[in-house]
Amino acid sequence: MKKRTWAIVVFTGLAIALALFLPATPQSPAYHHFADSRRMLGVANFLDVASNVGFLLVGIAGLVVAARARTRFRVGAERLPYLVFFAGVLLTAIGSGYYHLSPDNETLFWDRLPMTVAFMALVSAQIAERISLRAGLLLLLPMLLVGAVSVFHWQATERAGAGNVVPYGVLQAYAVVVLLLIAMTPSHYTRGGDIYWVFAAYVAAKVLEALDRQFLDVGNVVSGHTLKHLAAAMAGFMVLRMLALREPTSVARDRIAGR
Repeated sequence: MKKRTWAIVVFTGLAIALALFLPATPQSPAYHHFADSRRMLGVANFLDVASNVGFLLVGIAGLVVAARARTRFRVGAERLPYLVFFAGVLLTAIGSGYYHLSPDNETLFWDRLPMTVAFMALVSAQIAERISLRAGLLLLLPMLLVGAVSVFHWQATERAGAGNVVPYGVLQAYAVVVLLLIAMTPSHYTRGGDIYWVFAAYVAAKVLEALDRQFLDVGNVVSGHTLKHLAAAMAGFMVLRMLALREPTSVARDRIAGR
């Protein structure tokens, strides 16, 4: 565990250095040109907008599961990162839907901001239940602030005509790598391995995003980006499912022993 903790500390320092010293890179205008721009029911880019319902459903259900009394936590405060995570997922539904109605840098801000909330809250939750409860809870607010700053920085630099999306990109990569490092440490709960299904869904979302046009070209039914939203919502659902089914490991051991 100490080796993994030091690995996280070193990687955090590296990520900060990359965010500060890599050459500034503006958001490419081509990013906003999605394959499926079809209007349905009077709504532009309908399927890319409507597919955010997955985030909405997962966010609402996740808040209910995280808040209910029978969901197992060692201490009540451990619910907080998960409540923030699912709030971030819920707000992503709103922000991403708003962005896809009229994709540009200004609306993209409202898509990215709640996503950083979800990323950082999940990292905090995993630190709390795998490395240190106290550290995970104390890091929640600072991590949320760092995430928000990365998005505000990107927006401010774009408005100034010298856009720099690098800190936000580094933050997203940082969250994924750190979660993988943390996942190597056993959880204090059963179903700790479910976190790998979250990674699988995230990777699937990235692949679908990259193949946006190719998927639409197959029968002109649905684009890769629309499917990306559903895959990303599935990542949130796997967190929800993990919470709903898990128990503290001591309880599981006692049941197996018949105590």
